[in-house]
Amino acid sequence: MATKKTTTSQEDAVFESGLDEVMAEMQLSQADDETDQEDALSAAQDTLESSLIPQTDSESLNEDRIPVEDAARNALPDIIPQTDIENENPGEVCSGSMHSNTPDQQIPQTDSDAAETPPEGSSPTRRIRKSRAKKSESGTETEKQPEEVPDGVVEPVKPSRRTTSARPASVVSIDARPTVETEEDKARNDLLDLMESLKSKRILTDTIQGIERPADNPLRSLAVIYHGDIKVIIPAEEAVEPPEDFRGRLPEDVLHYMLTKRLGAEVDYIIMGIDAAAGVAVGSRLEAMMARRKEYYYGLDRDGNNLLYEGICAEARVVSVIRAGIFVDLFGVEVYIPLRELSYQRMMDAQDNFQPGQRILVKILSIDRRDRYHIRVAASIKQAGENPYEKALRRYVVGNRYVGTVSMVDMNGVFVALDGGVDCLCSYPKRGRPPRGARVTVRILGINNEANRIWGAITHVALPR
Repeated sequence: MATKKTTTSQEDAVFESGLDEVMAEMQLSQADDETDQEDALSAAQDTLESSLIPQTDSESLNEDRIPVEDAARNALPDIIPQTDIENENPGEVCSGSMHSNTPDQQIPQTDSDAAETPPEGSSPTRRIRKSRAKKSESGTETEKQPEEVPDGVVEPVKPSRRTTSARPASVVSIDARPTVETEEDKARNDLLDLMESLKSKRILTDTIQGIERPADNPLRSLAVIYHGDIKVIIPAEEAVEPPEDFRGRLPEDVLHYMLTKRLGAEVDYIIMGIDAAAGVAVGSRLEAMMARRKEYYYGLDRDGNNLLYEGICAEARVVSVIRAGIFVDLFGVEVYIPLRELSYQRMMDAQDNFQPGQRILVKILSIDRRDRYHIRVAASIKQAGENPYEKALRRYVVGNRYVGTVSMVDMNGVFVALDGGVDCLCSYPKRGRPPRGARVTVRILGINNEANRIWGAITHVALPR
């Protein structure tokens, strides 16, 4: 009996020393990393098993009459390794309590030991270990597993965004060359246009947008043109040709009046100087007009004929409008067209139908090229189109009544504009002459097809409201 008691006390001493080593190693492994806990626990179990003295067929009992191996298992409930099934879904484990989702699952035991069930009323906590990083088939690299999230939700990996540069991207054009320009390209091209006109005498075309008088010299007038963001200034003496007779008025006032009447007109000019830093340029319209005259009035075609001659129709630009007629720019020559050559119908004021900047079709009636610097041209607008009387006079029959509008009243009588672009000359009605614009009924009295004339009498007047 003494021998058995001695053996039992030695087993207890060995067990307690092994238990202390296991607890110390467990605390160290928990402080370092939970991933290395299994290695520490397996090492602790190996130490414990090696320290125990092999038992005989009848197991040794401690003082409480409990087998030694069973007492060791009950004393270390936290170091029992878990199966892969318990850790298969780590995201469903509640944080804090760390209870397993499969409480009824049995802990695998060895072949010789039976599973010990916890006493009723107690809820032993189990620590869920992280799954080890799976080794690749080569055994050299480990595959990374997604880290556990406390709430069990794994955030998706966000795709990396391509950082854009602060420098503006180039414009991708539909055609070979871009037709849509950026603001920087427009400003650069506008400056290049002015530089090209300055060096090669290239003719530019823009609209007169303003008339200014400097504060230091109020008698001087300047035409203002904006070519993009660059201000182009044309002095009055370089913008209009002075008349032969000033009729007793100051030349500065006459030039200012002529320049004001050309406000809004489309004109040609050549740059004479540029201040790129200030954004201002100086131009000359007379230089551009001289170049136009040399090209079109003295230029020849392939057959050796003049480009412009009598009877040809050409496009002109209206530069000034007065009551009695209009001034047009016909390839560097300003031509005056009176009212009688503006339309086949009677017209009281040219400002009712024309304005500066308008483009019209004219027929050149005569050209005088004897003076190279003062070319004289006669032109007509109504002769450039079809004569409406040849077609309209066939609509009307003598003795019938037609509706028209009063277009003009003068010493000859009342002119009524009929449909088709023709006028009917009527005598003054007995009830008084109707105002201009009144709607009247006319009875046709006669038609002259050779002279393109029609006359009649007003039978009814409907005054405009």
